[in-house]
Amino acid sequence: MATFPKTKQRAVITVSFSPISIMDRYLISEMVSPFLFGVGAFTSIALAIGSLFELIRLITNAGLSVFTALEVFALQLPGFMVYSFPMSMLLATLMTYGRFASDGEITALRSCGIGVYRLVMPALVLSLLVSGITFAFHEVIVPSANFQAKNVLRRALKQNNPQFRDRDIFYQQYGEIIKPDGSREQGLVRSFYARRFDGEVMYGITVLDFSQGKIQQILSAESARWKPDQGVWEFRNGTNYLIKPDGTYYSILRFERQDLRLPRAPLDFAQEQRSAEEMNIRELTKFIELTRQSGNWKEARKLEVSLQQKYALPFICVVFALVGSPLGMRPQKTSTAIGFGISVMIIFGYYVLLFVCGALGQVEILSPVLAAWLPNLIGLAAGVFLLQKANA
Repeated sequence: MATFPKTKQRAVITVSFSPISIMDRYLISEMVSPFLFGVGAFTSIALAIGSLFELIRLITNAGLSVFTALEVFALQLPGFMVYSFPMSMLLATLMTYGRFASDGEITALRSCGIGVYRLVMPALVLSLLVSGITFAFHEVIVPSANFQAKNVLRRALKQNNPQFRDRDIFYQQYGEIIKPDGSREQGLVRSFYARRFDGEVMYGITVLDFSQGKIQQILSAESARWKPDQGVWEFRNGTNYLIKPDGTYYSILRFERQDLRLPRAPLDFAQEQRSAEEMNIRELTKFIELTRQSGNWKEARKLEVSLQQKYALPFICVVFALVGSPLGMRPQKTSTAIGFGISVMIIFGYYVLLFVCGALGQVEILSPVLAAWLPNLIGLAAGVFLLQKANA
């Protein structure tokens, strides 16, 4: 009888590790379609209300060309899209988890031992990704696009308002003051005033020097311009008054031309005419410092709130995902129309709260950080409460 050689049997076990489970991929893929639908729907509504009607009015009443209107429309598009991302995240979670609940898929998954918190994880991961995209849009694309849209529209309508302060430039420089006894303190160092500015040269200049605690010098000049190659101001046709500690003049010097090494800040302050929506975080931070040094504390406070809102806005996506997911898990059918309606109500309430908190920050009832982040914190608390209720 024939015999066969014995062979060793080896069991080959293949273990694969996937950072994202099949369930996660399934949930995320189901949220993509309603998210894209929301981006298109919310952006269209916002554009129609905030831009399209106004452009049509300018075409019919002000003679704006259709091609210029389309260019402005395209440049304004990113600014409206960036606000539609959080809204679309809310709509996507409401519709996706609502469909799963109505089809019994949520019940089936929970019967397999998958908890509510685990079911919400894919939505949170997607919301973090959308938050990053929102921040990139808001920081890189939107400020430049908004600024270009304003310039295109201004040139097309032949508006005369320049993109700089053309009169009454008042800048105050604060810093360290050296007192006669050698001690140092923080206070007003120099006050700079120009009656007119043509974009390059300032006219009707008055400079008050307080660098030693009291006024010690007054400079009055017909004009002044910044010389970037030397880092100095060139004053023309002026008078320099030197003042004693008792307030009397001890020297009056007239000049035709005089170079002084003063800060460039008055020029930067005069040339900056962009709104907070037209500046990124770095530019806005710099302008806040200029505004604060100029003594306009009210405007500086308003800009500080806007700066903190630039940080807080992207995280609305996470808050809306946390709120929309447990709301969608309720055992009822959530159609597109119902989900859209619920989204609009939540969004309206959120942005009303955002406006109120921002106003309270500007009048110094809330700090700028709290004014910007309080709506997110309230939304986060509401989301946690809804999750706990859904998990009960």
